[in-house]
Amino acid sequence: MARTLSIIGAGRVGRTLGKRLHKLGWRIAAVVTRSRRTARAAARAIGAGTPHAGLTPQVLAADVVLVTTPDGALADVAKSLARAGAEKWRGKLALHTSGALDRSVLAPLARRGAHTGSLHPMQTFSGRGLPHLKGVIFSVEGDSAAQKVAKQIARELGGVPVAIRGKSKPAYHAGGTIVAGHALALVESAAQMLMKVGFTRRRAAQALLPLIRQMLDNYERLGPRGAWTGPLSRGDYAVVSKHVAALRGYPREFGDTYRALALLSARVLSARLGATRKKLTRALGRQ
Repeated sequence: MARTLSIIGAGRVGRTLGKRLHKLGWRIAAVVTRSRRTARAAARAIGAGTPHAGLTPQVLAADVVLVTTPDGALADVAKSLARAGAEKWRGKLALHTSGALDRSVLAPLARRGAHTGSLHPMQTFSGRGLPHLKGVIFSVEGDSAAQKVAKQIARELGGVPVAIRGKSKPAYHAGGTIVAGHALALVESAAQMLMKVGFTRRRAAQALLPLIRQMLDNYERLGPRGAWTGPLSRGDYAVVSKHVAALRGYPREFGDTYRALALLSARVLSARLGATRKKLTRALGRQ
């Protein structure tokens, strides 16, 4: 089994995975970022590895090359790595950690004979402390050799590997983004609404966080419909109309989002979609 790792683009994800794998006995070879300073900082954070400023053939002194750069840089990085390693890529294994892109972005390496794939942890990486990975889903795709090693890595990290088709990755990633990215905007918008009516930020958080936690607990225990609460779940369309009227005093995005989420709730949670949507549309009124 592969046990030596080079990391390209050692930011939040690269540092986290590198540090965890190093503690599990993996040898860290090259740690590559854009500058010597950030590469040294990344190697220190990982606890191992030789820092390099920019791509170098020395990344190939490893069984596995993990590319953790931003999505927009992956194609150019793959081309540069292919030029730097030339035929030495044959039999090597390259994985990237993008949630939205598949292995095709690493095609220049595949043409050099490398096994390619992707390994994406469905988790947030804030850069402040190491996120929990135990029980976290890792989407895995690629050729058979790449998938085998990606699954090995996920399991060693305590995660649960799930094989996914490359063409399904954008939708998979959108689902995660709705929860991790857009849900944060929902929480903050609710906090700002409470602050506008007189709450301090601390009190707003104190009001909202128990709601969020209980909702998630109910979702886990009872399932989506069992956990659904609020006026729409009860068919109280008069209250929905009051909400819409109140939101006219806020920036347009607040009202637009409320309407969109009400319609989405009806679509994914209502047992009687046709009747619910008809009444809800009237309650929401004109935009």
